Amino acid sequence: MNSPYGFAIGLTLPLSRKGFFLPKIMRTYIYIDGFNLYYGAVKSTPYRWLDLMSLSRILLQPHHQIRRIKYFTARVSGTSTDRSKPDRQDAYLRALKAHIPEIEIYYGHFLQNLKTVWLSPPIAGHQSATAIRTEEKGSDVNLAVHLLNDAWKNEYDCAVLVSNDSDLAEALRIVKSEQNKMIGLVTPTRFRVSSELHQYATFAKQIRQTALAASQLPDPIPNTKIYKPPAW
Repeated sequence: MNSPYGFAIGLTLPLSRKGFFLPKIMRTYIYIDGFNLYYGAVKSTPYRWLDLMSLSRILLQPHHQIRRIKYFTARVSGTSTDRSKPDRQDAYLRALKAHIPEIEIYYGHFLQNLKTVWLSPPIAGHQSATAIRTEEKGSDVNLAVHLLNDAWKNEYDCAVLVSNDSDLAEALRIVKSEQNKMIGLVTPTRFRVSSELHQYATFAKQIRQTALAASQLPDPIPNTKIYKPPAW
């Protein structure tokens, strides 16, 4: 039987010098839904230059040995009102790769579709209008595939999911019920915690502003010419 702290109840564990049981070292993989994290926790804050390793260490107990951070995102495009968006994102992704040896970055893509939206009240006599809807595609599927594949390969003892996307619930269920892995759920604070995800979590955390403030990358990144974007 597993305790919420990541060790089996009934197992003889080593003692610390003060006589307390020391938790078993947990091989831990972190899976981050980049856009869920951005829009749920850091957008419009001064904490966008976020050090994902530092944040993970703040949120997790010391017995979690972070072997890998897998970050899932998509390349953004500039707009007529903000042409520098791709440059800021590129600087951040280069900073992560230069500063965190354990990180791997995987890319989805954006799709644009025309959608009819109803206007209330009507504008110039028009009841509806056509809008361009941009959706990020592929990251949730990529994350679920890696989460499952790494479990089957026995790469980790504990998987920590940083997301509130309920579409990932089935992957969590399989990892927990069929592979007997621990699952940590980290939810950006602007979202109400997904009950579909929470039901499979061994433990759950929310990202607070204090944790973000304490988890900023150096500026510049040491031994590089990578700087925090001025707008951040």
